Amino acid sequence: MTRLWDKGAPLDARVLAYTAGEDHALDNRLVGYDVRASIAHAEGLHAAGLLSATDLAALAAALAAIGAAHARGEWHVALADEDGQTALEGRLTAAVGAAGGRIHLGRSRNDQVLAALRLYLRDAVEALAAGAASVANALDALGARHAAVALPGYTHMQQAMPSSVTLWAGGFAAEIRDDAEGLGLARRRIDKNPLGSAAGYGTPGVPLERAETTRRLGFAMSHEPVTAVQLSRGKAEATLLFEIALLMTDLGRLASDLLLFYTQEFAFVELPEAFTTGSSIMPQKRNPDVFELIRGRTASAHATLAEALGIVAKLPSGYHRDLQLLKAPLFRGIDLAAETLDILPPALDGVRFRPENIRLDPAIHAAERANALVVSEGIPFREAYRRVAATLTKK
Repeated sequence: MTRLWDKGAPLDARVLAYTAGEDHALDNRLVGYDVRASIAHAEGLHAAGLLSATDLAALAAALAAIGAAHARGEWHVALADEDGQTALEGRLTAAVGAAGGRIHLGRSRNDQVLAALRLYLRDAVEALAAGAASVANALDALGARHAAVALPGYTHMQQAMPSSVTLWAGGFAAEIRDDAEGLGLARRRIDKNPLGSAAGYGTPGVPLERAETTRRLGFAMSHEPVTAVQLSRGKAEATLLFEIALLMTDLGRLASDLLLFYTQEFAFVELPEAFTTGSSIMPQKRNPDVFELIRGRTASAHATLAEALGIVAKLPSGYHRDLQLLKAPLFRGIDLAAETLDILPPALDGVRFRPENIRLDPAIHAAERANALVVSEGIPFREAYRRVAATLTKK
């Protein structure tokens, strides 16, 4: 495979393995988006009078066919390709000849991969937000199934005030919907078209109208000025990973509550057998592994954010190969969130509360009693607080 930058000198195989790393494998999820962006770029070249109608038709048809073949699993980006851009252009040139080489006019691999990445991220954000909404809906359904079940509300791990399954589940549902909204807000940095910025300094001598690809690809705006594009690298990624970290934190706290409620000491809930596993040594045990791993993967989500922030920290302006490394934590964070959001709704559908095991400390109504004294007698809250405290048995 001839790489896009080859000038004929041999390359040490260790250099290719080290510099490509896992990038070729990661790029497989971007091929379809690269095809869309490449067709839009070709259309922009044609609109500027830089590509004939014949070449445009051949390129568009070949790109669509190559993308469809990849979606069917007939080819994949390999290490010899180095990256998805080389793999795509190599197959394109093989299919249509010299016209395949004309498509690179007015673009660099830098804006090419970033355009594909941002198109992918738009879909990823939408899918994650929908997944979060599904979890929230499952929590609402859980609260509705057990609407009559009282729960103790805890502060400092002590029973503090009365609550209910509906209130407990509703609180998590509200915050997870807030997380879905936060994911949607991440589109602000994603929805800027990088095409036409090339290597970060535009396309001198090539009269491309950037608004063409912005319109064709449905971006909210062109990313301006061109020198801002490479400076922005890592910001959309970190914004999305931050929102994923917040979402996973809420899911981890939900899992932590259910794990506590599932202990024999609490026994507030039954978990569905299809979402628990057995012990290799203790015949009596069912283990809540799914919820433990949700709790643990919160740390993985936080780590992806830290990795993405660390890659771009203190880089000078312009493009640097370090930026290639952003894809690994970004995709890892998206995948772990997506997998968690996929498994939680059916797991929550099988959760059953056991009201016969839920006991509320009679003193749990102390704050309510103090409030009632204030309302009925008009005394200061602190006096009511002391009077109620005096009636309680010290433990």
